[in-house]
Amino acid sequence: MENKSALSLTSRIREIGNSFIIRKLKEYGLTNLAPSHGDVLFVLYKQDNSTMKDIADKIHRTKATLTVLIDKLEENGFVTREKSSQDNRNTLIALTDKGKKLKPIFEQISKELNDLLYNNFTEKEAYLLDSLLVKMVKNLSIK
Repeated sequence: MENKSALSLTSRIREIGNSFIIRKLKEYGLTNLAPSHGDVLFVLYKQDNSTMKDIADKIHRTKATLTVLIDKLEENGFVTREKSSQDNRNTLIALTDKGKKLKPIFEQISKELNDLLYNNFTEKEAYLLDSLLVKMVKNLSIK
């Protein structure tokens, strides 16, 4: 079997997924957010008051890229930032009430997207696909 197109297919899936997310955000009137902002918010929903470094590591972005994302979220009133009281070198990012109110919207969009992605998959097929993709990521991570 010569057809090895995993990179092309995963890129296409990401492109279609991001278009879906953008369309759904617009439906909720959130035209000032992009899918990458959702990555940041999901980290904060799990661990509010996270450091910039922790968020950057979890979403696999550089600190410079994260700074741009946080700037936009802060500008729109979804997060605040402040220096850590324990270590002045660390900046903590926290959700505002406005940011916390987005959680059900992001959860709903995520559920709808996952339902589409795994439509017509058995549980076994979905598990196998996820396992194989994790294996690919690990393969690339050790290079």
